[in-house]
Order: sequence, then structure tokens, then C-alpha cells
Amino acid sequence: MNIGMIIICAVGGLTGVLSALYLLISMPAVILWKLYRKIKFGYAMYQ
Repeated sequence: MNIGMIIICAVGGLTGVLSALYLLISMPAVILWKLYRKIKFGYAMYQ
């Protein structure tokens, strides 16, 4: 394989890994934040 194809594969793989990590971290963080607001302030979960 040439160097251009290796770079494209590396960038594509890195993009996939970073987006998966973002979702893995952000979804539980949002749920925990909403639970905290519900317990502490009494806000609705769907605001």
C-alpha cells in the first residue's frame, strides 16, 4: 500500500474511535447530570 492510503485509513480509524469514545462518555454524563438536577433541584428529567 502507498503512504496516502495508509494515512487515509489511519484518519478514518481515528475518527471512528474518537466518535465512539465521545458517545461512550457523554451519554452517561448527561444522564447523571439530569439525575443530579432532579434530586437537588426537583427539575423534570425531560427539560
